[in-house]
Amino acid sequence: MLNKRIVLAARPSGAPRESDFQLVEGDIETMASGDVLVEVLWVSVDPYMRGRMNDAKSYIEPFALGATIAAGAVGRVLRSNSKEFSEGDYVEGMLGWQTCALAAAKHLRKLDPSHAPVQTALGVLGMPGMTAYFGLLDICRPKPGETVLVSGAAGAVGSYVGQIARIKGCRVIGIAGGAEKCRLLKEELGFDAAIDYKNSNVAAELRTLCPKGVDCYFDNVGGAVTDAVFPQLATFARVSICGQISQYNNTTVETGPRLLSYVLVKQARVEGFIVSRYFDRAKEFFSEMVPWVRDGRVKYRETVVEGIENAPKAFIGMLNGENVGKMLVKVAA
Repeated sequence: MLNKRIVLAARPSGAPRESDFQLVEGDIETMASGDVLVEVLWVSVDPYMRGRMNDAKSYIEPFALGATIAAGAVGRVLRSNSKEFSEGDYVEGMLGWQTCALAAAKHLRKLDPSHAPVQTALGVLGMPGMTAYFGLLDICRPKPGETVLVSGAAGAVGSYVGQIARIKGCRVIGIAGGAEKCRLLKEELGFDAAIDYKNSNVAAELRTLCPKGVDCYFDNVGGAVTDAVFPQLATFARVSICGQISQYNNTTVETGPRLLSYVLVKQARVEGFIVSRYFDRAKEFFSEMVPWVRDGRVKYRETVVEGIENAPKAFIGMLNGENVGKMLVKVAA
């Protein structure tokens, strides 16, 4: 069977370019015992993937040059050498940027399309949703009536964080880029306020909106936005460091304000996390998030790019903030 896949052709220097990727065609390998052949329907693009394109030590191995870009994907089983899966089953796994994939059964999760559209397994009912859920509830531990501030609030993780905080009885403020994204946060997703970092002074807006300070800060972007937030932290604030997308394309380390004095004076707790530490608690996540999504208490938005050949374009667009909600590539119907 002919397969089309996107490989890493060159390691990006600064912002990735489409020329850093290559579309390769070839036949699928022979199936072994326990293998499942999957037609890929949807693939994910996520901010953390930028770090894997560098040849640098991190919490996860870098992508190899010439190898298929590893990424979460949803597909339909074409053939199965495993008793766990049958032809026609919908599955999710790290199938990569390709049109077909062979995977060991133990690396796949069967999906129930009656719960929600299958692509939500890559968004609100997948890794981004789990990131929002545990990053907010386990690290920030918001209490009813507290003020929760979210950067990157119109993206997948940020938009879920704000809605979960509202469910928990918090006042929620989002930081996003552009008037339309801020309108979405307030009018469609239930945020109490939104700050357009592209067209306003974040620090001044926070002083007005949060006279008593920010109790919980969920940080997706870092950089100048986070520099503006730390002076506004409330006493005993909790900060969840989820991402630093504003820094991912930097070729040199920026010199920023010294922020630890604010952590000291406000007796704040700042903690970074990688969502994989919570994978063994997936049942807890699904038990709450599935009903919230089904009941409309947590809404989700998707930005869809069609065609596996356009996965690099979608990835670059996501890094540039062109998405609202989860950025997805639709590979097949």
